[in-house]
Amino acid sequence: MAMKIGTQLPSLEGATEWFGGTQAHAEAEATGHPTLVHFWSVSCGVCKDNLPRVAQWRDEKRDQGLRVIGVHMPRYEKDTDIEAVREVIGKYGISEPVAVDNEHKLKDAFHNDQGFVPAYYLFDAEGKLRCFAAGERGLDMLKSALERVLQAEAATIRG
Repeated sequence: MAMKIGTQLPSLEGATEWFGGTQAHAEAEATGHPTLVHFWSVSCGVCKDNLPRVAQWRDEKRDQGLRVIGVHMPRYEKDTDIEAVREVIGKYGISEPVAVDNEHKLKDAFHNDQGFVPAYYLFDAEGKLRCFAAGERGLDMLKSALERVLQAEAATIRG
């Protein structure tokens, strides 16, 4: 069953490896900030097509409070190759913390039962899920929810 809107951001415990940070670092970054968690895989062409846009949002919206956490979720045995993951992270300039989910513990924690990649989970500053989208048009479907979450964050800061 898919994660319901309003569900609290799950623990990031269970990653087999981290790039660009640690579990503690990623969870600290997310605390009190709108957070986009994106699941991707080295064997997913759509994921790679969307990585530059995720990076653009990460960089352009950081001052508005947005934090981004990546989760590399292997779809096939060959996707568990850590060097292949490292190569894609370097090639696409992924600077956010990336959890490697070779045992699918994060996939389970996020109720990504279908194993969707790309999959996008947007949480508000209180850590509650505000939007889930997956697939080629996932970021398009997420965009208006992201703007609403960031506007609410700005109102809280001003308020």
